[in-house]
Amino acid sequence: MIGINWGRMSWGRSNWGRINRGRVDHASIALILVLLLLLSAIAPSSALAARTTRATRDAAKSEKVTGVMEVAPPGAIQNLRPALDGYQPQVFILSPKPNQILEDDKVSVQFQVKDLPIFKDAALGLGTHLHVFLDNQTYQAVYDTSKPLTFDNLAPGTHTIRAFASRPWHESFKNEGAFAQTTFHVFTKTQDNSPNSNLPLLTYSRPQGTYGAEPIMVDFYLTNAPLHLIARETKKDDITDWRIRCTVNGSSFILDQWQPIYLKGFKPGKNWVQLEFLDENGDPVKNTFNNTARLITYEPGGKDTLSKLVRGEILAADAQGLVDPNYKPPAPTRSPIAEPITPIAKPTAPIKAPTPQTKAPKALVKSSPAPLAPPLATPSPVPMVKPTPTSEQKPLQDSTQLKPAPSQLISPDEPAKAVAPRLIAPEPPIKLKEELTPLNETEATRSPDDAVGQKEARSSVIEKTAKLKSGFASQFNQLRQRFRRDSASPVEPQAPDSLKVPVMETPSVKVEQKLDQPKPRE
Repeated sequence: MIGINWGRMSWGRSNWGRINRGRVDHASIALILVLLLLLSAIAPSSALAARTTRATRDAAKSEKVTGVMEVAPPGAIQNLRPALDGYQPQVFILSPKPNQILEDDKVSVQFQVKDLPIFKDAALGLGTHLHVFLDNQTYQAVYDTSKPLTFDNLAPGTHTIRAFASRPWHESFKNEGAFAQTTFHVFTKTQDNSPNSNLPLLTYSRPQGTYGAEPIMVDFYLTNAPLHLIARETKKDDITDWRIRCTVNGSSFILDQWQPIYLKGFKPGKNWVQLEFLDENGDPVKNTFNNTARLITYEPGGKDTLSKLVRGEILAADAQGLVDPNYKPPAPTRSPIAEPITPIAKPTAPIKAPTPQTKAPKALVKSSPAPLAPPLATPSPVPMVKPTPTSEQKPLQDSTQLKPAPSQLISPDEPAKAVAPRLIAPEPPIKLKEELTPLNETEATRSPDDAVGQKEARSSVIEKTAKLKSGFASQFNQLRQRFRRDSASPVEPQAPDSLKVPVMETPSVKVEQKLDQPKPRE
């Protein structure tokens, strides 16, 4: 730090008088100037620190108010952009014609676009389209050029329509022919909304409307603007260079390239953006629409497709439908719904398999309960007639050869063939054994159909089935044991008369008659 001895420096009235009177030579004046410069440049360290702190605080305050900065474009948009770089769209306005005078306050605008498909993806709601401007109003997006765009309630006078091709994320195509313009008149001509075709023209495009994510794109279209290379070749020609002044919420910066930029740092709520066309000296070029300001709204957390693209929630691979109207998403490789269904389908197969088995014995079950009910009331067998062993063995052996069918036992016309007691004995138990199992199954299967929701009826059926099963089992066991004893001891063969009840009463009488006949032979 350079020190100054303030005590040794004295300024008397005489010296100032000499200066004022012009008696100081040039060397004295130079010395005074040097001292003044030293005094202004050198200050105590405390004063310098205070000034530095105050400057830092003011810079921080300015950054808070206008903290908008340029950032890189979102990754998904960068990946989708090459798919559209091969297009060179050509836009035409078929109607109204240039300088046409309309006798109505309504106009229908018909467009034609070549070398670019105009469409909107049904799933994402975006696609390549047109930005259409009436005078200096905000643009309308057109996704179908087969239908005209209608403007109503136009004020009398001159109006201008501008249109250019746009990418799905609202970035304009900047090739030659992508822009079209026409000027027409409603009832009469005026000086309003009539740009000078000899001057550069700025068309403000974005930002516009409401945004749900940052960064936000700033984009515009230039007409009649010379190339920087040509404009900067020489300063002696009449070709002037240009630049664009962009102002966001009061903070301005200069753009010298015709490219979109992405800005971050917008405050939630209302924001305003202004674009101005300037010449190489920084002066505004006065032409219609060359100075435009828009009010936008920033609401973080938007759910629209553009907001999701900007935040990276939709990847470029999932957004191919925005750049290709014929795109079809691939079939899903994984099927999370089909996997849990496969184990459920396996146990259902054995459940369906026994159903035909239960239906088969239904005919037997329906006809058998009536004759089988009496044995439950009389579980004990009726005393049987015991014939002599010598006379009974031969007829029994002969009767085994003439085994009648169960249907013949019921018919009264053939009593002799249905008399043999040993032939009838093994058949009814076989029928009973086959009928016992399906009885419960048929009752169980029929009960939900016959009485749905009736718990009492179902319980009564179960009880009856259990009683029938126990009665049949006990009776069958007694008959089987008795039959075994008869077959083991040929001296005392016994005829199972208890089986006469489930068949018919008539065969039982005939059996007794046949058994009584051998007695006189003795």
